[in-house]
Amino acid sequence: PIEGDWPYLWIDATYVKVRQAGRIVSVAVIVAVGVNGDGRREVLGMDIGPSEAEVFWTAFLRKLARRGLRGVKLVVSDSHEGIKAAVSKVLTATWQRCRVHFMRNALAHAGRSGRRVVCAFIATAFAQDNAAAASQQWRRVADQLRPTVPKLAALMDTAETDVLAYMTFPTQHRAKLHSTNPLERLNGEIKRRTEVVGIFPNEAAITRLVGAILLEQNDVYGPPPPCKIFLNSSDE
Repeated sequence: PIEGDWPYLWIDATYVKVRQAGRIVSVAVIVAVGVNGDGRREVLGMDIGPSEAEVFWTAFLRKLARRGLRGVKLVVSDSHEGIKAAVSKVLTATWQRCRVHFMRNALAHAGRSGRRVVCAFIATAFAQDNAAAASQQWRRVADQLRPTVPKLAALMDTAETDVLAYMTFPTQHRAKLHSTNPLERLNGEIKRRTEVVGIFPNEAAITRLVGAILLEQNDVYGPPPPCKIFLNSSDE
């Protein structure tokens, strides 16, 4: 059972290879990590599926809800319409598009010579003190870029709400809320350990190995820190 409120939730997927009916296919291993009201970080669940389609994410989040997941205010993930739709349908929470992933997409429109300037321009929005100021600066930057990089400006127009969602949450929490970084190290460990296996004989074998990794990670997270300081710490 998942007990208590978990205001912040990070979800992400990594892919591994498995044998199915005589073929070798890639399957998604999705993981959810949450932070509760006491600042305790915990792996809340995992699942395996053929893709990251909306129906898969919806089923996964509903399993978490049946186990007691509640109080979710913000879900952080990469840009995937299936995740976004599932979050809206099951959790009725705000969705935060990972800022790191967005910047990668944005810089792809800037060209090699203009990436540093574009990165600095967009970063000025992230440096604002509140959501209103960040939104105003975001639109100002988009308008400045529109004549020379119209595709990037259009991307900023459509992504504004989702990329700046974290700005409406407490200032001391924002450093951890704007990206999937709290999951990156965990996914890296999963990838490192699964690559040693190469091709899994079946999905049960994936569950055993990844499940063991997640249990180890929960031990690393340890007991709740004092004074609810997790979201201010530098540990990712």
